[in-house]
Amino acid sequence: MAAVDAVNSSTSGSSKTAAAASASATLNYNDFLQLLIAQMKNQDPTSPMDATQQISQLASFSQVEQQIQTNSHLETVLQNQWISQASDYIGKQIQSADGKVTGTIKEVTVYSDGVIAQTTAGDKVLIQAGVTIAPAGTAIDTTTSSSDTGTGDSSSTN
Repeated sequence: MAAVDAVNSSTSGSSKTAAAASASATLNYNDFLQLLIAQMKNQDPTSPMDATQQISQLASFSQVEQQIQTNSHLETVLQNQWISQASDYIGKQIQSADGKVTGTIKEVTVYSDGVIAQTTAGDKVLIQAGVTIAPAGTAIDTTTSSSDTGTGDSSSTN
């Protein structure tokens, strides 16, 4: 289990933004309900508020609140997926997209917007399109050009 212990997790920017947006939406939703109740209490009995307009406004705010909560949950799911995949990278061979860094993955750090692998030599590689990850003990062909994604029989691109 030492390989899993090397996986670090760090949350930043987008998760905190989603939480703040969710809190803000909740406040706005609650404020809307208070205004709606005050409007109903103080409306002119000879000219009452249109019920369909009232329901439409309430439904609109409810949809916005649900969308913000859904976005927050999707960010959490994505981060959990990255953490799950990160432990699988440890011990495998990696080659950067430009072909300049090659080595064995010693440690993986998961951020809210991506995953960075650190080799045993201390080099860091952002895991993105064009990066080659190969099974442990497999030699990655370093003669491929930088425009080649390096997807061969013995490697996979992540």
